[in-house]
Amino acid sequence: MDQQNNGRSRTFVGSRRTTAAAALSLGVVLAGCTSSGAGQTEATKNPVVPVKQGGSLVIGAEQEPDCADWISACSGSIWGDYLMRTPTIPTVFDVRRSGDAWVPVVSPMMAGEPTTTTSGGTQRITYRIAPDAVWSDGEPITSADLEYTALEIRDGKDVLDKTGYDKISKIETPDAKTAVVTLRETYGGWRTLFSSVYGILPEHLLKGKNRNAIMKDGYSFSGGPWKIQSWKKGVSVTLVPNDRYWGPKPKLDKVTFQFTTDTAAAFQAFRSGQLDALYPTPQLDVAEQLNQTASGARRQIDAETGNLEAIWMNNEKFPFDSVDVRRAVAYAIDRTAIVKKLYGTLGVDKPAQSFLTPILSSYAGTNFSRYTRDLKAVDKAMQGDGWAKGGDGIWAKDGRRAEFTIVSLAGNKRRELTEQILQTQLQQAGFRMTIKNTTSADLFGKMAPSGAYQMGLWTIVDTFPDPTLSNSFSSTSIPTAANGGSGLNFVRARIDGLDPLLATVDRETDTKKRVEASRQADKVIADQVPAIPLGTVPNILLWSDRVGGPLDNNASEGPWWNLAEWGVAK
Repeated sequence: MDQQNNGRSRTFVGSRRTTAAAALSLGVVLAGCTSSGAGQTEATKNPVVPVKQGGSLVIGAEQEPDCADWISACSGSIWGDYLMRTPTIPTVFDVRRSGDAWVPVVSPMMAGEPTTTTSGGTQRITYRIAPDAVWSDGEPITSADLEYTALEIRDGKDVLDKTGYDKISKIETPDAKTAVVTLRETYGGWRTLFSSVYGILPEHLLKGKNRNAIMKDGYSFSGGPWKIQSWKKGVSVTLVPNDRYWGPKPKLDKVTFQFTTDTAAAFQAFRSGQLDALYPTPQLDVAEQLNQTASGARRQIDAETGNLEAIWMNNEKFPFDSVDVRRAVAYAIDRTAIVKKLYGTLGVDKPAQSFLTPILSSYAGTNFSRYTRDLKAVDKAMQGDGWAKGGDGIWAKDGRRAEFTIVSLAGNKRRELTEQILQTQLQQAGFRMTIKNTTSADLFGKMAPSGAYQMGLWTIVDTFPDPTLSNSFSSTSIPTAANGGSGLNFVRARIDGLDPLLATVDRETDTKKRVEASRQADKVIADQVPAIPLGTVPNILLWSDRVGGPLDNNASEGPWWNLAEWGVAK
């Protein structure tokens, strides 16, 4: 999937974003109704096939990450998390299924649930690391690792997102297995710290050294069940078991992720037995491709995901520096028709009405439902802003025409079709849109962070079950030279009254109050239209009868979250 991680644990497929709330509350909160119209299209549970000890698998990977330095801005692709970070980097909290919800649970690295107390507006979190938790070189995972990681994120210059870490005022390490983090203000999303996007890195191997140089092309250390054996650029990433891992060891001797960026070619390789599993992007012909797979193949299609496709407008660039123009564009688009065309065969036939994905649906409003295709509403918004149509039917104002360029990822047929539909719909409404797509590295490494675009089309992924829109829409999350380019507010939104609401969602520890503030923020966002949600992107996991184990796509951590339990079927 060509997404990206969007901050707090959000990732654009092409980015990254995270969320957090009290674990007990989340189980209730996330069971609420979805705002996207998405539904689970096939059963999530497949028979657990017994596996052999040993052997190897080859899995198709649709996107090659730009780097493996998880703190750096170059790590925006969610595929880096899927292929390397999740299998090798330990975290404080993992995300696991509880009934119909995905909730944070304390990881095997921890001796128990972290404890948190508040006093005088500050918050103290105490972490205790399991005695047997060690790195792959045999050195213990210690409180110094938490301290190193936190300070690299808080104080670093090339950082993907500092949300939460920027609240840290002090870190104490009373002993090797205990860390106490003091936040200068309460933080409802505190469970995202040292989880989701970043995890914990080894202080004894990285402190005082060039972390990016050591990690960006793959690294030899691990605190998870797997190690990176090799990353052959443009070809594959290969994992092998970490023999020092203190938990259950992988069943397999080796797993190779083979980069197969063309979906049709990936399906062909799967049908011919060259690939044992796929996690394909829902391209236009995916339903047909699925029907052509061998009868012994198994699959899971899930629309209750953390993936959201959206149209992103640079609020600092003409013509989207006008809220009336942004509203007019929203009224010009038939989102229902687009979503049905793209995902209808996979169980998603209604547009998203919030920027919170289905796994966070009860924090979301439905305020974008006001934007349905309505050319009279387009005319009213544009004329009210002083625009008039020229002889060619294109809006113009003060000698400038309503012309702009959209950018997405080159070679993605689904995106290209979406752009073509948008181009036609917008032309009929008086806008001229040009399509100019590019690479993931260019879009998410350069253009989006610097604001060097007008309109974009990409997906965000919630990689942790906690509601925070601040990464995408708070003015403090706009990447600038002053903050070292940190932040994921690529639309560069500055909306009156929104920052305090988003700050409440971030700070508040009471779930009910967080929900209320989040829904109020949703309403403000829909009114000002800094971007336009399209629809939920379903997850598809496909594997051959050669693969065994408890396969189940994790809505937050992806398809290979439990790769250690996979194996060659007996």
